[in-house]
Amino acid sequence: MTALTASGAEAARRPQYGSISKSRRWALRWSYFFLVLFAIFFLTPPIYMFITSLKSSAEISAATNPWWVYSPTLDNYIELLTQNQYLIFFRNSAIVSVCVVAVTMVISVLAAFALARMKFWGSATLATGVFLTYLIPDTLLFIPLFKTFAFIRETLGIELINRWWTLIILYPTLTVPFCTWIMIGYFASIPKELDEAALIDGASWTQTLTKIFIPVALPGIIAATIFAFTVSWAQFLYPLAFTTSTDQLVLPVGIVTTLIKGDVFNWGQIMTGALLGAAPPLIIYAFLMDYYIAGLTAGATKG
Repeated sequence: MTALTASGAEAARRPQYGSISKSRRWALRWSYFFLVLFAIFFLTPPIYMFITSLKSSAEISAATNPWWVYSPTLDNYIELLTQNQYLIFFRNSAIVSVCVVAVTMVISVLAAFALARMKFWGSATLATGVFLTYLIPDTLLFIPLFKTFAFIRETLGIELINRWWTLIILYPTLTVPFCTWIMIGYFASIPKELDEAALIDGASWTQTLTKIFIPVALPGIIAATIFAFTVSWAQFLYPLAFTTSTDQLVLPVGIVTTLIKGDVFNWGQIMTGALLGAAPPLIIYAFLMDYYIAGLTAGATKG
């Protein structure tokens, strides 16, 4: 009787384990299904751009199968990379992005450390205010900024419009608030015992920041650096509004303004320039994605 009862109980439990295993298999299948859909949806544009970049202007105009290259050619890449104009755009973007990243990280790290660890009256409110400034879209900011630069030109005689280095002043208004918010969350997640021990040992706040917090918060710093570089490299509105001369343009605006002439679109070189322009951020994300994810999720927990 006891054996029959035990076997009956065991049989009653088996369907339960089987259903759990089955539900997990179905969950895994659905996960792969949506992952494939996600990959197809987001990889279709760059694949189409790459296919178009390998076509000649005649083949593009022939309106044949857009997803097939009948006579692949690298003429678009060769012509674009041998143009001094495109190299100037690339140089301006590289210099602006590197300088913006340097300025952003210096300001963000110092501000985040002060707001997260050096507690003072109103620090929490100020930290929230810093993040709220990031929520103001650049479509609302560029008009008053343009008016301000025009006023500086009229009163002080300093020309800030149509200068590529002006973007180094403008872009931190977009990158500093969010990078500061990221670093505040990361610094707040570091145990307080570290800075307390450093202060007891006689270290100054500067030494505590440089020798303890920066090495520990390196993933967060890398995440903020990647964000600042991506924003400054891909920004379109500010350079479109503040730069007009060809030698002052950066890559996103230079491709659009020089390769589109009236109603004539040089699609082959446009796609080629867009792919080459997307290469630096893509390479950075490929090698530093783990640090980027760790930095963005670090502020979710404390302790």
